[in-house]
Amino acid sequence: MKVLDLKCGQDHSFEGWFASETDFQEQVHKGLLQCPLCGDTGVDKQLSAPRLNLGAKAPRAVGASDEDSLPAANASLEGVTAAVQGAWLALTREIMAHTEDVGERFPEEARRMHSGAAQERAIRGQACAEEIAQLRAEGIPVIPWMVPPALKETLQ
Repeated sequence: MKVLDLKCGQDHSFEGWFASETDFQEQVHKGLLQCPLCGDTGVDKQLSAPRLNLGAKAPRAVGASDEDSLPAANASLEGVTAAVQGAWLALTREIMAHTEDVGERFPEEARRMHSGAAQERAIRGQACAEEIAQLRAEGIPVIPWMVPPALKETLQ
């Protein structure tokens, strides 16, 4: 199994697991790889360090403070970016798992729920910027959330 560090054209970094280098190249050639954050299929392989199993981590010294185990205050922007992307991805998966997809009927269904004509529940769907503005003007709370096509399907 090969674990590769990948990056899309929008500079989102993510990890991919492949049976072999050939498997990776075939998926790229067929356009099967896409960024889990934006859906971009322009994915490139990045340099990555090999994983070396050199034994267990040494136990902490008695009396060592928690500050000894914290990352340096000047952590790289890349690490912060990866953490934010990971949190966004986890939240998006949570939203997908706990909402009903009403598709293009989103504005209509949101209005029906707001007026009491439909049971209130967590929904998601498609709406253009103008429809979102209209819903907000009517007092209907709406949060635009971009979901890449790859997250709309079951991830392996």
